[in-house]
This record gives sequence, structure tokens and C-alpha cells, in this order.
Amino acid sequence: MRKNLFFTVLLVPASLMQSYAQAGKADKALLAKADATLQFAARQYKLMMTHVPDTVLPRSTSKDGSLMTSNSSWWTSGFYPGTNWYLFEYTKDPAFKNEALKRMALVKKEQYNTNTHDLGFMMYCPFGNALRITKDTVYKAILLTSARSLSTRFNPTVGCIKSWDHGTWKFPVIIDNMMNLELLNWATRESGDKRFADIARIHANTTMKHHFRPDYSSYHVVDYDPATGAVNERKTHQGLADSSAWARGQAWGLYGYTLMYRDTKDKAYLEQARHIADFILNNPHMPADLVPYWDYDAPDIPNALRDVSAASVAASALLELSRYTNKADGKRYWNVAEKMLTSLCSPAYLAKEGENNNFILMHSVGHLPAKSEVDVPLTYADYYFVEALLRYKQWAK
Repeated sequence: MRKNLFFTVLLVPASLMQSYAQAGKADKALLAKADATLQFAARQYKLMMTHVPDTVLPRSTSKDGSLMTSNSSWWTSGFYPGTNWYLFEYTKDPAFKNEALKRMALVKKEQYNTNTHDLGFMMYCPFGNALRITKDTVYKAILLTSARSLSTRFNPTVGCIKSWDHGTWKFPVIIDNMMNLELLNWATRESGDKRFADIARIHANTTMKHHFRPDYSSYHVVDYDPATGAVNERKTHQGLADSSAWARGQAWGLYGYTLMYRDTKDKAYLEQARHIADFILNNPHMPADLVPYWDYDAPDIPNALRDVSAASVAASALLELSRYTNKADGKRYWNVAEKMLTSLCSPAYLAKEGENNNFILMHSVGHLPAKSEVDVPLTYADYYFVEALLRYKQWAK
């Protein structure tokens, strides 16, 4: 169980809270390591292309050591084609573009899926990157349909997008859902229909009100009464306990509020992202190498399992957050992200070539309470790691 910790956060005057669009100072050794790691990632994914059956997507490693795959309806289906787009962007090798297109053909039908809140992950990661990189407008209609499908899960009384249709909950909302709001913000910019962005802002505001503790750690699940909008209970599903700080959940929140500030320039989202960042950075249970334990309150720390996916998501978010804050905080966030990436690029977490079922990173934790995807590679850890490396190369000066 977690202690009721409260970390004092130095507030910055509103006049200073602006987007500086600043970049951190480059660490030449890390820049070189980032290049070497991206080249390694490209070689790994070239190998993976030859091993993944044509009708499925890579997901993780099974308990018997074999490749675990999923169909297109599983929430992680968009990450593999999305990572291939990033690797195409880096290498300009058409093999990655071709692989992305091949796997997107499997995922395309999910634009009509109204039974999941994860369409941002599933559709925006591959199709959004495809649109950004190729400028091919064929992807716009697919993404707009995806945004409309996601919007059907919004309940205006609750003020949130419903996460799951399973379990005993009435209207569960998970912190992960913050990551799917980027699709809605894009849809308003593209279509001019403000309804999409309105849903994203209302969801973010409701989540800010009900998901966070005084120390800015996050609950995993908040269950609402769909008729009244009242909070029924605050629970966990993948964390240690209802009162604990599940590491990837904290990273989802950090990334989600950072992207909401990027898209809206609403200072409330920037403040929320900063508070979450400071909870993570000041946490007494953060390991020295800044790759979090799977839950910040795991009872077996320092022997608890690490969650590399939480570090990948947090590193990418911190790099972006560093560009929106005052110079002192920006430098602090940038430096922490550098340390995270340096650790992830080390042999402790980076796979050996041709091993790890050709995933890039080792030692993630998907759902430890269910004994699912424990201490294995995860497709989304790879996605946000590659994204973070590319951001570092782009923004370092």
C-alpha cells in the first residue's frame, strides 16, 4: 500500500508558463548512442518482418518464449505499423513503409470499432504517422471515421469516454484513455467540427478532477454512475493495489496532459503535466537508472520488476514537456529524459540482435496481477522508445 506522500512543487508565475519551443543541450555521447540504437532497431524489425505471420500483429513474448501476436482488434495493434513508420522516417528504407502499409491493411477496419476506447493507439499511431510522413490524404477519411467511432463512447453526463465494456463496473474510465484524445484534437483541426476537441477537453478535465490524489499520483480506474456522473469507486486493474501508483499509469497521465497542452495551449494541462512529472521525478522509489519499478509501491523494491514501457512513455513525454516550461524546469525534464534513454540504450534493457523475438527492448510488465506479459518485450515499449530517440535527435541542439 502506498504512503500518503505529498511532494511540494515550486509554482512558476503564469507569465513564465509559455511555450518556449526550446530544445535541450545535446549530449554527444547519447546522440551517437541514439543513432546506433535506431540502426539496431531497424535491423531487429527487418528480422521481425520475416517472422510475423501475415494475418496478425506482434504483441509480446509468450510464456514458452515464442512470439505472442494479436489480431487487429487488440488495443496494441497499431504500434507495430506505427514503429515501422518511425523507422522509415529515420532510415528512408522503403521496406519499413511497405511493412507498415501491409499491417495497416489489417487494422484499417477498426476505424468502425465502437467497442473500444483505444482507437487513438490503434489508428492514430499508424495512420496519423502515415499522413504526417507521406502527406497522402487518403488517411484523413480513415482517421475521421475513427474519431467518430471513438466519440460514440462519450457520455456527457459523466464527462468522459467509457473505457471498457467488461467487468462489473458501470462506466469505467482508465488513465490510459488520456492517450486517445490526440485523435480527437486532430479531428477538430482537420474537419472544423469542434465537437471532437470538446469531448477531449471535457474528458481531460473530468479525469483531472477525479483520477488524481493530492500528490498527483493517479488511480488506474475510476468507475462512474452513467446516470448521474457520480464517482462510484476508484480502483486498480493492472497495478498493485487501489491506492498504489502503477508506473505506466503515471506515464500515460504525463504524456496525455502534455499532448493536451500542445493541442490546446490551456495552462491547466501544462500545470497538470508538470505536477505528474514532479511526482515521478521526486518519487523516493525511483531507481537510480530512472527505469521505474512496475508499481512505485511494489512491496519487494528494490527487487521488484522494472517496467521499461513506463520509462519509454515517460522519456518521450518529458522531452516534449521540456519545451513548454521555464528554462530551469525544461532543463530538469530534459536531463531526466536523457538519463532514462541512456539506461534504455544499455545492455540492461536493450535486446541482443536476433534475440527477444526481434523486439527492441526487454523487461516490460504488462499486467502483473493477472500474470500476463510479465518481464517481456512489449510492442508499445518499442514504439515510444523509438519515438523518444527520434525526438531527442530532432530537438537536441
